[in-house]
Amino acid sequence: MIIANDLHKAFKAKTGTVKAVDGVHFEARDGEITGLLGPNGAGKTTTLRMLYTLMKPDAGQVLVDGIDAARDPAAVRRALGVLPDARGVYKRLTARENIAYFGQLHGLSKDVIAQRTRTLSTALQMDDILDRQTEGFSQGQRTKTAIARALVHDPKNVILDEPTNGLDVMTTRAMRGFLQQLRSEGRCVIFSSHIMQEVAALCDRIVIIAKGQVVAAGSAEELRAQTGEANLEDAFVKAIGSEEGLHA
Repeated sequence: MIIANDLHKAFKAKTGTVKAVDGVHFEARDGEITGLLGPNGAGKTTTLRMLYTLMKPDAGQVLVDGIDAARDPAAVRRALGVLPDARGVYKRLTARENIAYFGQLHGLSKDVIAQRTRTLSTALQMDDILDRQTEGFSQGQRTKTAIARALVHDPKNVILDEPTNGLDVMTTRAMRGFLQQLRSEGRCVIFSSHIMQEVAALCDRIVIIAKGQVVAAGSAEELRAQTGEANLEDAFVKAIGSEEGLHA
């Protein structure tokens, strides 16, 4: 389980202090997919970065399986598998070598790395690219490699920042199936997306962030009921209180 408890983060700008995250609070439970929605600049990525310890909150607390990220960030990192907004892979290495390198960083044995690589390659449908050098990979192939190396240590908690962004239809379908598999294994999954149909189809719970704050949370059905709207896109626009959501 991942808990964001009253998170705050501000940045200095030429015009003064900008509050990127202003009191965000939500829980992501085991065996569920929690979707993070919001227009561009709402604070989603900053929130995710605080959850996976890339940024320290100015105030508030992040708990991962009961571990306080401020007190033991290394333990939190071990409990997390993260696909950040940057998808960089080592271009001179094959997909298999990329995965193995991250496995070694986590202190895994060669046998465990090999077993986990087989499992992830099958789940992500990447057997055909596993021994290819990643230079020249498509965006979908880079994303699959980045997810596999993030999950090589078999974490219980998974954070994915727009995992289907830029993917073709078939790769997107495979990715959705993979997310459902993670949920069925009892993992806690958080992912951000701009695609309403994807969120409605996959998420057990949706957290909508606008202007650095949670403005609505619940299942897709609950959000439609709360806003009195028939579809999730209209509910999202109403929740953030602006038409800008249509262009996010």
